Amino acid sequence: MSARVLVIGSSNTDLIAKINRLPRPGETVIGGTFLRAAGGKGANQAVAAARAGAEVTLVARVGDDDFGRTAVEGFRREGICTDHTVVDRERPSGVALIFVDARGENCIAVASGANAALSPADVDHARGAIQRADIVVLQLEVPLPTVAHAVRLAKSLGKTVLLNPAPATELPRALLRQVDYLTPNEHELKLLLSRESRVESREPEEKRKRIRSGSRLSTLRSRLCCCYLIETLGAAGVRAVGPGFEARVPAFKVKPVDTVGAGDCFSGTLAVAIAEKMWLTDAIRFACAAAAICVTRPGAQPSMPTRREIEQMLKRKT
Repeated sequence: MSARVLVIGSSNTDLIAKINRLPRPGETVIGGTFLRAAGGKGANQAVAAARAGAEVTLVARVGDDDFGRTAVEGFRREGICTDHTVVDRERPSGVALIFVDARGENCIAVASGANAALSPADVDHARGAIQRADIVVLQLEVPLPTVAHAVRLAKSLGKTVLLNPAPATELPRALLRQVDYLTPNEHELKLLLSRESRVESREPEEKRKRIRSGSRLSTLRSRLCCCYLIETLGAAGVRAVGPGFEARVPAFKVKPVDTVGAGDCFSGTLAVAIAEKMWLTDAIRFACAAAAICVTRPGAQPSMPTRREIEQMLKRKT
């Protein structure tokens, strides 16, 4: 039986301009090419998981417009269950405006649209699907109260929860303590640490010394209790720490074309590997292989690799 992955999150249409360099504030950069592609962190992770071989359900909202209809058609072509993908009659579909430079680096602005209306009630309506899932995957492009409610419900049902804390924001410690796998990049981890540093400044000196004596990753994990913390470092690979576990997994060497969606690819495929009960180091390497393929292609969802492609990449040396 395939791993069962339930994703709760956003669906966007990405409008992408590929240019030589990213513009500075107030500057217009001429030239480049335009691409329209399916995106949104939730949808990206759902597609990544589906192509990696999982049975996927997506809990999301799209508008009753061309972007929304195209998105839902795309999910169905990928074999994703859309029973809990709500068509919002009042709000437009989410749109992301993306610049990608010649090195593959990007900057993104998102108009949330229907994503901002994804509610705890939408999550409750998917309770049966959550109950059947092996793992529940979330991100932060939908309202935080909805994310928090979904995590509480998933944990009350005994489910494993993976949270990709992106876009970067501060998160309540009560929420983080319920997360089994947290997958920040360097910037997101720095923001999470900034909050914990303020908390630490109020701790007794003896406790502060004990916390500082560990690694940065171990320090944050100690604040978050029992979760596995998996930090993505781009071309530098991945660092991970958890109860009785610590690993550094190198990235696969590739020439990047577009880094949009790479983090989503990593989280979506990692969820599949965890649901399949791979050893965590092997699961991280599986996700690194998928992300390496992803960055060699333009667009978010179009760049997600198949299971066969991931397995072929795994045969290469990093």
